[in-house]
Formats: sequence, structure tokens, C-alpha cells
Amino acid sequence: MSFDIYEKINELYDKRREVELGGGDERINVQHEKGKLTARERIDLLVDSGSFVELNPFLEHRCNDFGLQGKKGPGDGVVTGYGKVNGKPIYLFSQDFTVFGGALGEMHAKKIAAVMDLAAKNGTPFIGLNDSGGARIQEGVVSLDGYGHIFYRNSIYSGVIPQISVIMGPCAGGAVYSPAITDFVFMVEKTSQMFITGPKVIETVTGEKITSEDLGGARVHNSISGNAHFSAETEEEILSMVRTLLSYLPQNNEEKPPVAVTHEEEDYRPDLTDLIPFDSSRPYDVRTVIEQIADENSFFEVQQAFAKNIVVGFARIKGKPVGIVSNQPKYMAGGLDIDSSDKAARFIRFCDSFHIPLITFEDVSGFFPGVKQEHGGIIRHGAKILYAYSEATVPKITVILRKAYGGAYVALNSKSIGADLVYAWPNAEIAVMGPQGAANIIFAREINGSENPEVTRAAKIEEYREKFANPYVAASQGMVDDVIDPRETRIKLIQSLEMLAGKKEQRPSKKHGNIPL
Repeated sequence: MSFDIYEKINELYDKRREVELGGGDERINVQHEKGKLTARERIDLLVDSGSFVELNPFLEHRCNDFGLQGKKGPGDGVVTGYGKVNGKPIYLFSQDFTVFGGALGEMHAKKIAAVMDLAAKNGTPFIGLNDSGGARIQEGVVSLDGYGHIFYRNSIYSGVIPQISVIMGPCAGGAVYSPAITDFVFMVEKTSQMFITGPKVIETVTGEKITSEDLGGARVHNSISGNAHFSAETEEEILSMVRTLLSYLPQNNEEKPPVAVTHEEEDYRPDLTDLIPFDSSRPYDVRTVIEQIADENSFFEVQQAFAKNIVVGFARIKGKPVGIVSNQPKYMAGGLDIDSSDKAARFIRFCDSFHIPLITFEDVSGFFPGVKQEHGGIIRHGAKILYAYSEATVPKITVILRKAYGGAYVALNSKSIGADLVYAWPNAEIAVMGPQGAANIIFAREINGSENPEVTRAAKIEEYREKFANPYVAASQGMVDDVIDPRETRIKLIQSLEMLAGKKEQRPSKKHGNIPL
């Protein structure tokens, strides 16, 4: 072997080191001073040690306008490639804020689109680590075209492979629509923001003054807008959460979710009888019920701070991943409103896309009343839950813990919209409406004509409860498959999931339905 080949090899490694340095030590230090990691440091935290393989490291921009002529941009401001998380392959990109502020140009977008295509062809999850100043203005309309190519792939690969966005810095303008299409959005508190128009533009156009954090920070999108699903204080913590989420998910829509190895647990849960107050008007935290029924420490809640009147998330039962949808009586008596309808419907559709069985714990007073809700479109939004449950073909099991009133009872995975199994606890109240409201309507004449209306009202409420608001009327009509001992809930769910493991259900042939968006 001649000396010349070693020169070329050394040249290769020199070029690699130059690419890996990104924007240089000074800009890396600025990134660290902001409390942010570099693109490559983030990848090292996300993937299994030593598993990352970079693609297209030497690709650069070809713009010669507005000062970019001859200006180097290692990797064109984005690192792409593949690696493993929890021993399973994933593809990813990580925007490099030290190079052109991570701004997206023609070749930057080309790198991302190429790795997205590889993820889809190979049936692996795709993860985007976003930290970008937005479109590269110097490149003009080709940068916008680049976004379009990414949006298109986000859309056509939706439901084919899991797509996860991690916002680790600014994400502004058109750039926000890619995360919005993906399945889950993670944000880092105080250092990540998402907005269509920034504070300066808003102040110029409307006169409103607001900071970037108050406009589109992690707190805002996790608790108010619902655009994000998870948040954490540090980048290390948020990337650990991404790894946890992936542990519940299959690689693609043709695989089943991974089954975890579990230790032996007692499936009979005597504490369940003490967790829910018998009085249906008293609140409690449904998370305590979920944690009792699921495998120990396996519940991973999604959108914890948004639409708190409903709780959704992943859990395991005997090691098998399931999607949980539960009313939360601690907030709004567990009633359904616009935001909770959107939250539940989107989660249900994700689980159905990736073969994750759905378990619904129901304790619902109804759809939340009010002019604001009606004018805001509660009819359209509430219909999303009905649609999502109806179209889902995964195993679907409902446990009615306490209240199941009115249209909300139907919407929350009732037998009539396709539930495979519906169980009810013996204290469950299943009726068109609550006993108090029903008695006031049905027995209005008797109550008003009584010598003691309050005593009569109480008697009629109890009469209605005994006659209609119990699980046995629904069970007698086949709307409830069984009334069960609360302490045996986990046992029943284990049996049901085993029985439904081979479920196959056909739908009418069509291009797609038209969910009421």
C-alpha cells in the first residue's frame, strides 16, 4: 500500500473532524451557555451507546447569494443518520444551531427527507431533534419548498411509522407544522419555543407585547394549546422520556407492540374498593385506579397538563402495552369538553394505527354544558371521540367505574360503537342522565304538588336510581357484558386481552373516512 492512500485517509479524518465541530468551539460554547446541548451531544444521549451511524456528513449548501458564496456550513446545519434505542433501530435528524442557526435550506431539507424515506422503507420510528432559526432566508423560495417535502413525508408516513418531534430550541414559522403532524411532541422548559409569528411581529401588527416563552414555551403548549405532549426541565430528562415512550411502541404499523419481561404480581387488587367514593358526586384521582390495575410503575401519561378532565397514556398489563383513556373526576367532574375530546380522539387513533389495545375507565357525568362550549363547537369536537372509537379495530375494553350518563356514555367506547367487552362495577350508574336531573323532569308534577317537595324529590331520586341508574338494567340488555368485583378488574383485563389477542375486524373498503376535524 502506498503512502498516498494514507494521505487520503488522513484527509478523510480531517474532514470528518471539521464536520463534527459544526460551527466551531466559540459557537458550541454559546450553545452551552444557553443551557443547550449540541446536535451530536443530543444524539449521544438519545441512542444506545456507539450505535449511531451518520449519513451525508459532507453535504453542503450551493447558494451563492446574500453573502453565502464560499461560506462553509458543515453538514448544512443538520446531522442525520440511524442508530438504536432500547436495542431497536431508529432514524433521526438533529438540527445544529451552531451552523447557520440551524436554519433550513435546500440541502438541509434534502438530508432530512432522505432519512425520512429510509425510515419508512425500513419500518422504523423517526425522530426529529428540532433547534432551528427557521427558513434560510438567503436561499429564498427553495427553503420553503424544502419544508413542503418534509411536511409531505410527515403526512404520508403518518400511521405507518411512529414519528416523534423533540423541540430543543426555537421552532418558528412554517417549521412548526412538521412537529404538528407528527405523533408526539416533546419540549424543554425555558429553552424551547414554537410559534407561527414571533413576539416582534405580533407587537408590530397587533401592538401586543409578549415574551417568546409566554407566547410559545413548553408550559404554554403543554397546558394551554395542547400542541405538545411532554415537557421536562432538562434536555437529558426529555431525551430519556423519548426512550421510555419508544419502549411501548412497535417499530411500524405491521408489527405488534413489544412485550416487556415482568416480575410476578398478585393480580387480585383488594385496595381498589377503597379508592373510589361510593357517592358519585365526590371526586377522586383516577390515576390511583390506573396504577392499581396496571403493572407496577408502568403508567406513562401523555399530555398530563392539558385537558386534565381526561387522562390518557400508555401502560402495561402482564407486560403487554395498552392505551388507557380515563375520565378524571378531580377536574370538571370528569365531563367531556372540547379540549378533552380532541386529546382523547387523537390518542385513540394513534393506538389504533399501531396495534395497541385500548382500555377505557369510565366515570363521566356527560358533555360539559355552557354557551362557550356550544359556540366553540363541542358538537364537532365531541363527535371526534365517537368517530375514533368507532373506526378503531384494535381490542377495545371498557370498565365503567361509577357514572356513565347520556351521550358521553355512548361516546366512551360503548358496545353500540364497537366495544369488544364492557364491564361495570356493581356501584355503576348507567342512565340517560343523572338521577337528580332525571327525577326533576320525570317526577316534576309529583314533586311540585307534594306537601314536602324536598322529601318527595329525595324519594324520587332514590326510586330512579334503584330502577334505572344501576349496571343490571344495561347488563340485562347486553350493553354490559358482566358486572364484576372491583378487586378482580386486573384479572378480568388480563383474561380479556388474552382472549382478544387474535382479533381481526374488517371495515368497508374506502379511500378514507372524513373525521369531523
